[in-house]
Amino acid sequence: MRAGWAEEPAKELFRDAAFPASESSLFCSFSTPLAQFREDITWRRPQEICAQPRLFADSPQEGQVKQGLLGDCWFLCACAALHKVRHLLHQVIPPEQPSWPDPMYCGRFTCRIWQFGHWVEVTVDDRLPCLAGRLCFSRCQREDVFWLPLLEKVYAKVHGSYERLWAGQVADALVDLTGGLAERWNLKDLASPSSQQDKPSGLGHATLRRLLRLKDRCLVSCSVLSPRAGARLGEFHAFIVSDLRELRGRAGGDLLLLRIHNPWGRRCWQGPWREGGEGWSQVDPVEEAELLSQLQEGEFWVQEEEFLREFDEVTVGCLSTEAGHLLSLHTDKALCHTQTLPGAWVRGRSAGGCRNNSSFPSNPKFWLRVSEPSEVYITVLQRPTLRPAGWAPTGEHHAAQSHLGAPGKDYQAVGLHVWKVEKQRVSLPRVLSTPPVAGTSCHAYDREVHLRCELSPGFHLVVPSTFLKDVPGQFLLRVFSTGKFSLSAIKPAPGSPASQQTPAGEWETVQLQGCWKVGQSAGGSRNFASYPTNPWLPLSVPEGAGPRCVRISLRQHCQDGKCRPIGFHVFQVLGQDRPSLLHQEPLLSCVPHRHTQEVSQLCRLSVGTYGIVPSTYLPDTEGAFTVTIATKIDRPSIQSRERLGQLLQETSFRAVMQT
Repeated sequence: MRAGWAEEPAKELFRDAAFPASESSLFCSFSTPLAQFREDITWRRPQEICAQPRLFADSPQEGQVKQGLLGDCWFLCACAALHKVRHLLHQVIPPEQPSWPDPMYCGRFTCRIWQFGHWVEVTVDDRLPCLAGRLCFSRCQREDVFWLPLLEKVYAKVHGSYERLWAGQVADALVDLTGGLAERWNLKDLASPSSQQDKPSGLGHATLRRLLRLKDRCLVSCSVLSPRAGARLGEFHAFIVSDLRELRGRAGGDLLLLRIHNPWGRRCWQGPWREGGEGWSQVDPVEEAELLSQLQEGEFWVQEEEFLREFDEVTVGCLSTEAGHLLSLHTDKALCHTQTLPGAWVRGRSAGGCRNNSSFPSNPKFWLRVSEPSEVYITVLQRPTLRPAGWAPTGEHHAAQSHLGAPGKDYQAVGLHVWKVEKQRVSLPRVLSTPPVAGTSCHAYDREVHLRCELSPGFHLVVPSTFLKDVPGQFLLRVFSTGKFSLSAIKPAPGSPASQQTPAGEWETVQLQGCWKVGQSAGGSRNFASYPTNPWLPLSVPEGAGPRCVRISLRQHCQDGKCRPIGFHVFQVLGQDRPSLLHQEPLLSCVPHRHTQEVSQLCRLSVGTYGIVPSTYLPDTEGAFTVTIATKIDRPSIQSRERLGQLLQETSFRAVMQT
C-alpha cells in the first residue's frame, strides 16, 4: 500500500438480531423433511449469490414464483397474486427503499404485512438460506430477482420460523398480503350431479367460468387435497390458474381449457392435454401449436371436466382497485363502504356456542344498520392465540405489535348469522329463536368465515358464534358493502361490584338513556315536592314460571368528572294510570343516594308493569344517565340443527423436491 493512502473501512451491513441467520429462524420443531438439510444450509446475501442482484424483474416472466425445498406453495400462490397487480406489490414491498446498487444500501429491507386489521411493518436483513451457494427456498424465474425470497423471509419472521410456513391456506396468505378478502369453494360439490345449477351459497358452472375469467385481475388458485392415480399432482398442493381459453372443437363442441402453473416449476401433468397427449386431436393443429408454445416451466393445460375431477377446491382473491376498494367477485360492484369492529367470546359470559344451545343469545351481537339496498360481505376473522417469540415490528407501526400473532393451526369452528329486525328495542331471545335471513351453511374451521348477502334497508342483528359453547377467543368482524351502513356492538350491562354477583345464566339486556334538566325533569329525591317531575322509565315483566330475576343499574355520565349523588325507585303500576309518586310507596328502592358513577340493584319481580324513576338527591341538578335492565331468561334450548364443517385441510407439498 502506498504511503499516505488509507484503506476505506468496509461498510457494516445490517444484521437482524430478532431473526438471526441461525437454526432458530429455520426450525421450530424439526418435524418436517426440511430437517434433513439442517447441517447443509448456509446464509448468504444476494450479492454473494449473483453478480447483479435486483429487487424487481423487468418482465412478468422473470419475476414468476418458483417453489424450493419449503412446503409453502400456499404462500407462493398468494405472492403470485401480488405479482399480477403492481400497486398491491408496492404496497407490501415499498419500491423506494435502497437496494444493492444504491450507495445507501445497508442490507436492510422492510415489508408490510396485514395482521388482524392493521398493516404492520416488518424489517429483516437480506441474508437468505442457501444450499451449495443457491437459494434453497423460494426464488423467481430469474434467480437474480429477490423480491420473492425477501418477502418469504419477512413472512417466516412473522410466523416465528421458516418451518412454520410448512402447510397453510392460500386464502389466509392472500388476506395477509392484501388486507382484502379471499373465498374458497369445494369443487367436488360442483362436480356432483346434484350441483349443476348455481346456488346462493355454492359454486356453479357459470359462476366458475366467470371467476376463472378474472384471472388477469386477481389470483385464482386451485388445490389438490388427496393424490390422484396417474396424475402425479401430489397431495395438499396448491397451483395457480394462469390462463383460460375457450375453443371450438373439431367435432363442433365448445372446449374450455385452463392453463395451470405448478409452483414446483417442473412437469407433473400426465392427462390427455399434456404435450403429445390425445386431447389435442380435438382441436386444430394451429391452435395446438399456439397453446403449447405459451407454456412456461411448470405449466400445463387441462380441460374443464378434468379440472373439476382432479382438483378439490378453488380459492379466489377479491379484486382491489388502486383507491383501495374491493370489488365483488359475484357482481363486480365496488364495495366502497367498510367497517371493522373487534369482539370476543368469553367463557361463562359471551361464548354461547351455536344455535343448538340455549346459551346462543349470550354470544357477541352487533347492530348493522343498512341505509339502502346493498350487496354485503360480512366476515369473522379469528385472532391467533399464540405469538411468535423473539421479534418485533419496526417503524411507525410499532404500536400495532399487539395485533400480531402466530399462525394458529387449531382454529375454532365458527359460524355467522344475520336477523332482520324492525327496530332496535326488541326481545333479543325472541328474535334469535326465529330463522335468520342469512347465515353460513355450517360452522367451519377456517381462520376467516365469509357471508355474502343482499340486505334491505333497516336494522340487522349480526351474531358470530363458535360451534361449542364456553370456547374463548377473539375475533375481528369485517363488513364490506356497496351501500352506506353503520355497525355497532351491543354492549352488555356495565360491570360493577354489584353486577359481578349476578347469577350465572342467560340475560336479556336493554339500555335506556335519559337526562335531568333544570325546571323540567331534575326533580331531586322523594324529600322534595318536585320529585314527580323526574324521568319515568317503563319496565314490563312478561309471563313466565314465577318471578323473574332482574338487575337494574343506573349509571350517570359525569362530563366534568364530578359525580352527583344518585339513586332510583321502582313503582308498580296496578291499573292503567301512572301512580302518584308522592303518595305511593315504591316497591323497590336503591337508596340512599350515593356519590358514585353507578348504582345497581338485583331483585325478583312478578309478571306486570313497573316504572323506574332515577333521580339525583337535590332538585335542579342537571346530568345525563343510562339505565340498564338485565332480565334473566328461563327457557328451553333453541330448536336448531347447526352443522359442523370438516376439519381444515392445509395445502402444502409433503415430499421434498430435489434441486
